[in-house]
Amino acid sequence: MECRLGCGACCIAPSISSVIPGMLKGKPAGVRCIQLTSDNKCKLFNKKERPAVCVNLKPSKEMCGKDAKEAYKNLTSLESLTR
Repeated sequence: MECRLGCGACCIAPSISSVIPGMLKGKPAGVRCIQLTSDNKCKLFNKKERPAVCVNLKPSKEMCGKDAKEAYKNLTSLESLTR
């Protein structure tokens, strides 16, 4: 499965504990990544500065659902389960 262009749910819903350029302490769950554009595209996509956790996250039907709203809901639920 390919990422849904302009979704951005994986850049908002989960917490990221590794360093992100511009967010040296990572980011808490529910907070937009500073590298996410206003149209929900990653400024670091395919760049070496992109955190390994982001590179290794692979989209799937179970995670992404049918649209961005469902993806956000699914990822928020997963975040709660893995706290």
